[in-house]
Formats: sequence, C-alpha cells, structure tokens
Amino acid sequence: MNLLVLRIQNLRCLDLVELELTPGINVFLGNNGAGKTSVLEAAFLLSHAQSFRSGGKETLIRRDAGELSVYAELQRANGYINRLGLGCADGRWSARVDGNTVSLGQLVHACAVVCFEPGTHALVAGGGEHRRRFLNWGLFHVEPAFLDTWRRYERALKQRNKLLRSGQATDPPLFTPWERELAEAGTAIDQQRAAYLQRLQPLLQESVSKLLPELGSLELRYRRGWPDTADLQLALAEQRDRDGARGHTTLGVHRADWSLVFEGAPLREHLSRGQEKLAALACVLAQARLYALERAEWPVVCLDDFASELDEEHQEAVVAELMTAGAQVLLSGTRVARSLSASSSSRFHVERGQVARLL
Repeated sequence: MNLLVLRIQNLRCLDLVELELTPGINVFLGNNGAGKTSVLEAAFLLSHAQSFRSGGKETLIRRDAGELSVYAELQRANGYINRLGLGCADGRWSARVDGNTVSLGQLVHACAVVCFEPGTHALVAGGGEHRRRFLNWGLFHVEPAFLDTWRRYERALKQRNKLLRSGQATDPPLFTPWERELAEAGTAIDQQRAAYLQRLQPLLQESVSKLLPELGSLELRYRRGWPDTADLQLALAEQRDRDGARGHTTLGVHRADWSLVFEGAPLREHLSRGQEKLAALACVLAQARLYALERAEWPVVCLDDFASELDEEHQEAVVAELMTAGAQVLLSGTRVARSLSASSSSRFHVERGQVARLL
C-alpha cells in the first residue's frame, strides 16, 4: 500500500501540511524540533489510533488550536484508493473511511503502518506490554476474529477485577461466569499468538541474519501468562483468593510475554544498546514482511531519525531490503543518509512546522 496524499492539520507544531507522496522512499529533513517526526506520526495515527511518542492524546493538538485532523488517500495493491480521515475535537475522536463515519477499529484496519523510532528498542529491552502490543497489532490485521475475541477478554477481565476489588467473598457463583469467559477468549487468543509467532520466527531469523549475524541462530520463546500444563479456568479459580488480596487478576493472556534468545547472547542483558536497537528493527521488518505475505501488500514503513539510530552499514542493508520489496518508506533525519545518496527518493524540507518539497 502507498500513501498518495497526506494532509495534516494542527498536529503538534504542524499547522496545515499537504503532501503528495511517492512510492518508494520519502525523506523528511530538518533540524531537531522542526516537525519531521510529526509527519511520520500522522501516518502512524491512521494505523494505530495512538502515537508512538510518549504523552497523552491531548498533547497531540497544536497549542492554541481546538482540534486536529489527519487525512490520507491510500492506494492498495489492487489499485483501489481508500480515503481515510481521523479527527479530534473537544476531546472526542472520530474516524471516516471513504466518506463514511466508522469506528476507530475500522479505520485502523484499513491502514497498516509499522514504525522504527528511538523508542522501538523497548520491544527488546522494555516491559511485556510493548511485546503484547506488537503481537496484538499483527493479529488484528491478519486474524478477522481477533478484535472481537480481545474485546470479550477485556470485558471479562474488567468484571473479574471489579469483583476482586469489591471486598466481597470470592464465591464461585459470582466469579465462575467471568472466569469461564476469560478462559474461552484467553485460550483462543493464546492459540492465535503462538501460531503468529511460529509464522514470524523464520522471517525474524532472516532479518537477524542480515542485521546481527554475529549473534547466530535465534529462538522465539513465548510465555502465555499461566502455567503451560494448566487449564486457564481452573487456574483462575485456584488463584482467586490470592488475586483478591492483590485486587487484580494475575493469570491470563494479559500477562503473556515473548523474548528473543540468540545463540551468541542467551540473555537479554548480554546485548549492547546498539544490538537491542537492531534486534527491535529486525522485529519490525519481520512483522512487515509477514503482513505482506498474508495480505499481499506491504504496509507503509516509517523510519524516524534514521541516520542517528543506525550506522551506515545497517542503513544500507535496511534501505536495500525495503527498496527490493517495493515498500513505501517515510524516513526522517537531520541530513541525507549516505545510504540514500545514490537511491531514487523524494525529499522534503521541514522547518518550523512547514514542509516544502525539494526533489
């Protein structure tokens, strides 16, 4: 898929920006704080309904502006063009696809954007919530039933936690219906996640072999969030009193995690900061390739602060892979990376929230 048009209004320091993008690589150049990352952020918002940067959604709206909007024309692999819109006014978010008001979930499903940015290393070095989010996004786009199942699970989890915090006795008649629902939905999600990681592993191994050959072979280890040999409903019942003391549910897919284990670095602590970044980038690229295999089109790939995050050798490897694949790339930096000097790319200059085309 390719973003043909991207119109951004009142996103952080961007006032009104209208861009015509090209297939292939689109480079946004400017000083720190000029607004180039916000261009990539706008594309990411259409695909995730949230930013990859820290801070609440209210911080996205430009100071002294009452609302923000992002509009895009997205061309799919079959040539069809979707017109996508996301807006926020008075604290309320709205979404449109092809002129129709839709849910945020429907908008996000229509647009796929993956992003490598300075915080992406949390996929390797951060807490489990980052890795669960990575899994959920991938499943959302390739498993039609995933979203409904996840919503069922979250609803049951919320109700069980409410009961745990109420101070009432942990009587089976109160808890059993919600624990049954948690177990049914959670088991389905667990099976989908395990299968997804199994499909991802060979692609991830291929990316790691290019970016981190010194670490050798790779193993993906998945922990589902409750003992492997236990039935989730029975485990929840047995844990009920202890969960009541804590005030929340301690078993289930909301506690799942996965990790990378390398032949040359068996523990995460054995990786340098640079290796953590490259391992996280390998995850992003592998997920994009899996999406392309299963949906017959590449997602849009965003690379924020590209030259400062990767050395020239790895920049060249990533650019070569993405150009060979035919993916559309939105790339930001303070200067043109040497890896791009010989490649065909569209270039834009960003300064004080304004964007002008250079090439």
